[in-house]
Amino acid sequence: MKVEHAVIMAAGLSSRFAPLSYEKPKALIEVRGEILIERQIEQLLEVGVPSIVVVTGYKSEMFAYLADKYPVRLILNETYDSRNNHGSLYAARDYLSESYICSADNYFTVNPFESEVSSAYYSVVYAHGETDEWCVETDENNVITGVTIGGRDSWVMMGHVYFDRTFAKHFLPFLLDVHDREDTHHLFWENIYLDHLDVLQMKARRYSEGEIFEFDSLDDLRTFDPSYLDDSRSPILRHVAATLSCRERDIHNIAPIKNGGEFVQGFQFLVKGERYAYHYDNSSIERLSGVLTS
Repeated sequence: MKVEHAVIMAAGLSSRFAPLSYEKPKALIEVRGEILIERQIEQLLEVGVPSIVVVTGYKSEMFAYLADKYPVRLILNETYDSRNNHGSLYAARDYLSESYICSADNYFTVNPFESEVSSAYYSVVYAHGETDEWCVETDENNVITGVTIGGRDSWVMMGHVYFDRTFAKHFLPFLLDVHDREDTHHLFWENIYLDHLDVLQMKARRYSEGEIFEFDSLDDLRTFDPSYLDDSRSPILRHVAATLSCRERDIHNIAPIKNGGEFVQGFQFLVKGERYAYHYDNSSIERLSGVLTS
């Protein structure tokens, strides 16, 4: 079937990517000379996807320029700070059929998109050794039959997804039900999918190592783009380095400090074996003791 839409989810807080995500949405961070979400939009346009929807939320005003630069539609997810990513699919519920579902912070070294897709799938990559990602089990037809969180030497869910017409038709009623309930704020859309594997059939589409990347933290990004070792593009980290008389590369093991829920007060980090905390409200740096926690 012809691909009709692409939904790019860019609404989240990405708190683990502190402090860069405090200063701007993670999707707007530059990686190897390109803005993450711009690279993804251009890859979708390259294969002729006719309708691209960007779902925003956190700092949504910073995405406004995309509608001038590209033929994309911006949709606001008003529950970005109270619901998990199923809220973004609810906001884009009119565009889920024959549609790519993408995370704005994925980086594809090779364009994975096509103008025609035969069936619903979730992209997977192979994880060697221990992993805390979502590990898939498949049957002889490569249909996903089960998922466990965490495992070893397994194919894991990472990257884009495709909803064909049948999958979207069956998924939408479950999504609508979940979004209207008070006990489901924490759910990923994938949780909805996994609760109904008997109805929602999706294949695993396997990609080679080095084709799909996601960056959960600044340390992850530095491994992929070493220019971030000494230039984080972050005024906050420049301030920390100047205050502690260290290089930016010496600031690592960054983890957000949360005041219950998702509200982020600052971040903890290590410098030369010492643990510190940075507080957003007053730009203060506090020396701590003990082991880094998140």
